[in-house]
Amino acid sequence: MPELPEVETTLRGLAPHLKGQRIRELRVRERRLRYPVADDTEARLAGQGILGLRRRGKYLLLDLERGTLLVHLGMSGSLRMVPAMTPPGTHDHLDLVVGEDLCLRLRDPRRFGLFLWTGDPPERHPLLRDLGPEPLEDAFDGTYLFARSRGRQTAIKVFIMDAKVVVGIGNIYASESLFLAGIRPDCAADQLGTTQYDRLATAIRAILLEAITAGGTSLRDFVREDGHPGYFARQLRVYGRHGQPCRICGTAIKRESIGQRSSFFCPQCQAG
Repeated sequence: MPELPEVETTLRGLAPHLKGQRIRELRVRERRLRYPVADDTEARLAGQGILGLRRRGKYLLLDLERGTLLVHLGMSGSLRMVPAMTPPGTHDHLDLVVGEDLCLRLRDPRRFGLFLWTGDPPERHPLLRDLGPEPLEDAFDGTYLFARSRGRQTAIKVFIMDAKVVVGIGNIYASESLFLAGIRPDCAADQLGTTQYDRLATAIRAILLEAITAGGTSLRDFVREDGHPGYFARQLRVYGRHGQPCRICGTAIKRESIGQRSSFFCPQCQAG
């Protein structure tokens, strides 16, 4: 699944092509996404100017003159700018045509993505209103994590993947951040102290920024909006490296199921 760095990479690639453009039309070939594309979406979008693009967690938000488009890439979705007359592929479900000869094309083989228009402030939308802080903003730090963790006996990896605690930390980056912070993924969240949470918040920020710089992680389906893969997969320290030697101490990386997700860690470096 595309995670925060992949969505941020996509946002940065698309923004120069979309900001300030006017929507000519929306072409919908398949409405059956995670939520069906509403029948009136084409009429609502036609002629609207795109004021800007931003991200909230793993959601892309296109701010329009009237309302906001909420876009989510689901499990395997991708967005690309292509010439408007480019023939669509089997899984190219919709085109947002802008300017003279460009369109934003959504490709989503599994159809778990999302393309919704809302006329209300997007922060009030049910999909966004309960989300936690952004991990790259000042409101997120070790003090915040420590306070939220009190009384939470769930595993720390599950805790930081809870979007109501902090947004955008998926399975890959949770494993990598916990390794960098030297914390086992199965430790109970309320058993960690302020020093450990300071380390963890710093590690989360560092890992996400590193991944954004590398263009996102290329695993299975994800490619950037320009069609090139991300390269953070080459830098993974523990994720997907079960049985391989730790890059720091040489101990074999272990894999356990935590919260029904595969979790990777070094039993030596993550003893705390």
